[in-house]
Amino acid sequence: MKQIIAVFALFSLISINAVAQEFRGLDKSPLDRAYLPDNFAHDRKFAPERNLGESPILKVDYSRPQKNNREVFGGMVKYNEIWRLGANEATEIKVYKDIKIEGELLKKGTYSMFAIPTQDYWTIIFSSDLDYWGHYSYNKDHNVLRVETPVIHSKKLVEEFSIQFEDLEEGKAVMYIAWDMIGVELPVSY
Repeated sequence: MKQIIAVFALFSLISINAVAQEFRGLDKSPLDRAYLPDNFAHDRKFAPERNLGESPILKVDYSRPQKNNREVFGGMVKYNEIWRLGANEATEIKVYKDIKIEGELLKKGTYSMFAIPTQDYWTIIFSSDLDYWGHYSYNKDHNVLRVETPVIHSKKLVEEFSIQFEDLEEGKAVMYIAWDMIGVELPVSY
């Protein structure tokens, strides 16, 4: 009987230590998701009148760094250099059916997204290389599509890096990418 109690006590101590696992703190650049059609997951359930169907056109998973009074473009994000388009893991876009971005074909699939920002325009890159942190392993040999889009200067500060879609009309939308006082627009057709 003493052996059973001893085994039970030992098992209890091991279980308590396992539950007491320490988790790292909250990420300073939380993960977010943008859908086309805009707000797809929410509205599919709570706005059935939108008739959104069974799957979105695309979704983008990205991390949202904060400005925090820092110089963003030309500072943290260098001009004329590859950027992961957010923070942490490389931004990923899942395309559920063939689409066109800036009039160029992007086939159904999942891609990493990168940017090369300049003061006047950004080159947006879609790469078949997935699941890595940052842009440090970026390899141009995996590029699937590159498009250029002019920079738009805003009068309103965007504190957190953001990606959002606007549905324009049947089969057409715009992907907005913005941070600080800078943004770009990518026309999407499907």
